[in-house]
Amino acid sequence: MVPLNVAGVGPSAALARRLGREFGKSPFNKTRVARAADRIAVALPELDAPARRDLVLESYEHLANLAVEMALAPRYLNEDSWVDYIELGEIGGVIREMMTDGPVMLITGHCGNWEIVGYTLALLGFPMHALYRPLDVEPMDRFVRRTRERRGLMPLSKFGAIHELPAIMEAGGTVGFVADQNAGERGLFVPFFNRLASTYKTIGLVAQKYRAPVIVGQARRLPPTPGGPRRLHHQLDMEDIIHPEDWESQPDPLFYLTARYRRAIERMVLRSPEQYLWMHRIWKSRPRHERLDREFPPALREKLAQLPWMTDADVEALVDRSDRDREWLRDNNATRML
Repeated sequence: MVPLNVAGVGPSAALARRLGREFGKSPFNKTRVARAADRIAVALPELDAPARRDLVLESYEHLANLAVEMALAPRYLNEDSWVDYIELGEIGGVIREMMTDGPVMLITGHCGNWEIVGYTLALLGFPMHALYRPLDVEPMDRFVRRTRERRGLMPLSKFGAIHELPAIMEAGGTVGFVADQNAGERGLFVPFFNRLASTYKTIGLVAQKYRAPVIVGQARRLPPTPGGPRRLHHQLDMEDIIHPEDWESQPDPLFYLTARYRRAIERMVLRSPEQYLWMHRIWKSRPRHERLDREFPPALREKLAQLPWMTDADVEALVDRSDRDREWLRDNNATRML
């Protein structure tokens, strides 16, 4: 921490990016980089192979940069100075929702700096709980908790959330989730870049139970001002606000709500794809029909067709992708994707 504070954000971030790229290029990461490039080929088919590989390396740079930003955020972001480092996008609707007495759910993904989203909102006077997985290294976990708590962002361990979450929601609290992780074979499979992705049901179920609006947003790193210092500089992008009346009017409210916030995360990734962690195994778990080598279920096809933003062509493309995934699993005698 001391060397980072002495050097400042600019030099520290520049060094971190170089180290992150070199780490990504290291021989023992060759397979991981290749698989991440394969995921980019699904999400961004217009990119050629060299561009996909470079985007993976930029993602490694981004990850290293995140570490520096997280370490230095308490120094630079406080009640007086945050306006110098954070630009607020169209967040009027977000503020209105968070000023009500009811509970609110804030969703982001592994895009941009997910730590700064909750950190900034807490600085604005909206304390919240952030669901997270405790780190295996205890000193690092203590550091993460102290960093978040310093400005009113209360970490909520995912292992104890089932007991604490109801009380927080009933009290009208705000809870933040990083919601793009693979949810396993029991997750709800909804579209993500025209491919079925396992997504946690919990967010939708909790939102439905407490009629809590779901806000989807990110803190996106902005490029440095020409001729100016390279520093901590982000913009809050609020991509979507999903109200109870939006999902309650749908044939399958849980499927609609889950698919809609996944779609919002997809749009956020497209804003700055180099700030997404493509190393994550986004499509690792596969739906039951693929694992059992069965035809695409008509009921699932109907649910997809009922999503207002899905065209017939979108549905057919997703079914085709699922058929190819099913064939790959069969040919490789597997139940998961690489």
